[in-house]
Amino acid sequence: MVITGGAGDLAQEVARLFVDAGYEVRAPGRDELDVTDGEGVRAYFKSLPRCDVLVNNAGVLADAPIARMDEESWDNVMDVCLRGAFLCTRSVVPHMRAAGAGHIINIGSYSALSGPAGQANYAAAKAGMIGLTKSLARELGNSHIRANCVLPGFLKTKFVKNVAASAMERIKGDHVLQRFNSVTDAARFIVFLDTMSHVSGQVFQLDSRVDCR
Repeated sequence: MVITGGAGDLAQEVARLFVDAGYEVRAPGRDELDVTDGEGVRAYFKSLPRCDVLVNNAGVLADAPIARMDEESWDNVMDVCLRGAFLCTRSVVPHMRAAGAGHIINIGSYSALSGPAGQANYAAAKAGMIGLTKSLARELGNSHIRANCVLPGFLKTKFVKNVAASAMERIKGDHVLQRFNSVTDAARFIVFLDTMSHVSGQVFQLDSRVDCR
């Protein structure tokens, strides 16, 4: 199996738990697998003997109000979070079809549902991940390839190291349990999800924020 964005805290914990569960795991960081490089992605997956599970975890933030968001920030977030998932998925599908089964797990975000101010690029990319997941589930189901999307919640990792303490408290206040999910619990769910062989096309939110739309 492959976990993109492998240097991240969530990816490392997911990798550890999958190894404990008996999987052979590759968790390449950007130096090994730049998900925005189409030819590099194709070559990476072509070099693998097989790949039964893909976790599209690579992500990046470049928050700014839309009036001050430059095109580079928009493009970079879209390229890493959404286009990268497309490129990796396209390259892994032949492996899964050859094996007769497979599972694509896309790491989404609650931002896709809530659309926070200042995160138009990230929210749009993660909303795209949900659409991608559902389309993949329909398209690949006949090949016994599953696709699911996990919204792990706000996790205290280096990915959000630049978020101000006041913003963290405000975000925590949106949780009815008044606490964040943990990296370990999110990883445990992702590993468990792979055992659920009859589940595909679903979106799983792993915190206590309640969408009141």
